[in-house]
Amino acid sequence: MQHEFWHQRWQENRIGFHQFMPSPLMVSYFNGLNLKPNSRVFVPLSGKTLDIRWLLQQGFRVIAVELSQIAVVALIEQLSTDFGFDFEMSEQNNLIHYSHPQIDIFIGDFFDLTHKQLGQVDAIYDRAALIALPYEMRQQYAQHLIQISQVAPQFLISYEYDQGSFEGPPFSVESAEIHQLYHHVYDIKCLTEQYVDAQKNKGDHPRSKVWLLRTKI
Repeated sequence: MQHEFWHQRWQENRIGFHQFMPSPLMVSYFNGLNLKPNSRVFVPLSGKTLDIRWLLQQGFRVIAVELSQIAVVALIEQLSTDFGFDFEMSEQNNLIHYSHPQIDIFIGDFFDLTHKQLGQVDAIYDRAALIALPYEMRQQYAQHLIQISQVAPQFLISYEYDQGSFEGPPFSVESAEIHQLYHHVYDIKCLTEQYVDAQKNKGDHPRSKVWLLRTKI
């Protein structure tokens, strides 16, 4: 992954991608996964997203992985304040692991995370992982995600715009690429498409799409 780029973004607090409320698209459509209470939801490249707080409030357990220690420290402080969580810390290979019965948080490179470390995954929530990676890394990301999660179903929010109008991240990920990355193991359904405020979002003609990826039988 682009370690230095992301470490610098967090150190300089250039985190315009961080939202100060849970994703409205997640709140509106996440129940499409039909998850049972206490299901474990994996949030790759999590940052300090408030989406995790919302997932915990719905009765789910969470696993998150994030490269930036700054982000994870902020996330842990938030969860300790909101829920009174106390975490145990350990080191596993190249990753630092903060654990609590309701949530596991790993600091380090997503590509160092193994299926054994991750454990059971009932669903994946990807709002800002796939679109954070350049084209040449997205194939590797998708393959690793499929492998370590054992093809867990996904709730995926993608972002599309005229890529020529902005370098990214976030990067524009077209519908055709999502099908190319995942069609061999998932049945793919677009739940909604919404155009977003161009003054507040990157790129020309920006829009978000919500995808439900269910494991093929």
